[in-house]
Amino acid sequence: MRQTLKIAAFGLAAAVVLAPVSATWAQGGFTHAPAEVRAGTYVLDPGHSKITWSLSHFGFSTYVGQFAKVDGTLTVDPKTPTAAKLDVTVDTASLGTLNPALDTHVKSADFLDVAQFPQATFKATSVKVTGETTADITGDLTLHGVTKPVVVHATFNQAGVNPIDKKYSLGFDGEAVLKRSDFGVKTYVPYIGDEVTLKIETEFKAAN
Repeated sequence: MRQTLKIAAFGLAAAVVLAPVSATWAQGGFTHAPAEVRAGTYVLDPGHSKITWSLSHFGFSTYVGQFAKVDGTLTVDPKTPTAAKLDVTVDTASLGTLNPALDTHVKSADFLDVAQFPQATFKATSVKVTGETTADITGDLTLHGVTKPVVVHATFNQAGVNPIDKKYSLGFDGEAVLKRSDFGVKTYVPYIGDEVTLKIETEFKAAN
């Protein structure tokens, strides 16, 4: 009986704490239509934004890792989506694979050489709307000291006031494919894949 009361009390406390959040979700207020997004400047939320990379390991398996520290700004007006501005900075030393030895090797001069190139940057140069919620974002990617154009295939997820922090937010997914040899990272090509796939998850918060 005492255990049952404890569980009931915990459930009641959780309901009280989560009630405002649940009410916000129930009320809706989110939009999946890019045309309904609030115009303005947004700051990338590093706690909820990650870049996952993958490439072939001798054809036997696929290496997968993430860059955990990403910063950026987005300026957008739904009336002129092709005029959007996007600037992103990636801390290359934030790379992680859950394998310390592999992390050390990928960060070394054999690959990213993070001591010499501690940042990678992406600056959008054009935006092409490709569907109701999709767009191709072409930009200059600077990686390993080399700048090349890269296309990010972006999908708009939704916009609205985040029920936790009460901030107006935008969410996007993205994907890009590049050749690491184009950026001077040629160690073990082609045995370790030259083609790198980037999966991008981002949330942006209104700057004001």
